[in-house]
Amino acid sequence: MIIIGIAGGTGSGKTTVVRKIMERLPLGEVGIISQDNYYKDSSHVPVEDRQKINFDEPAAFDWDLLLKHLEMLRRGESIEMPTYSYLTCSRLKETIPMGPHDVVLIEGILVLSDPRLRDMMDIKVFVDADGDDRLIRVIARDCIERGRTPQEVIDRYQQVLKPMHMLHIEPAKRYANIIVPEGGHNEVAINLITDYIKSQLAK
Repeated sequence: MIIIGIAGGTGSGKTTVVRKIMERLPLGEVGIISQDNYYKDSSHVPVEDRQKINFDEPAAFDWDLLLKHLEMLRRGESIEMPTYSYLTCSRLKETIPMGPHDVVLIEGILVLSDPRLRDMMDIKVFVDADGDDRLIRVIARDCIERGRTPQEVIDRYQQVLKPMHMLHIEPAKRYANIIVPEGGHNEVAINLITDYIKSQLAK
């Protein structure tokens, strides 16, 4: 099983890169794990306090469960991937069944930040984007999908997202085998990654 980690800041275009890689590979050979599904369960925290949780630092994630699930997939076992609600800031009861695949893409802001996870990866990718471009995408996404006002998004960006990006996400770039500027618009980089995967599958 080939494990590919795709990291990058919020709004950098990681999801688009993953989608375009999947479009270029045979149907059914690629499984996707979103790191966001592995946020620690915060349902025990009062609702008014959940919005104060810092979701952009490594401590917010259930790394042990993510690593366990990857090991299970690598052994050929199926997993029940957790799901997470951005609206309630808590883990949902529903899970997503996922079987082993020839290729597993792990996508998330901090997937290159844990050395145990990095050691399991065959390819480490960092999707890079200008800070202003990321902010514009975050405003559009959070207002539409997560019910926030533009001012709420800007305040959160200045108080949490930007400092956490500089502290935890940007430094992980040095671990990447491939850096993809311009996110999903970088067709050359996406094709290079896809060609590498195809060559490994052919062996």
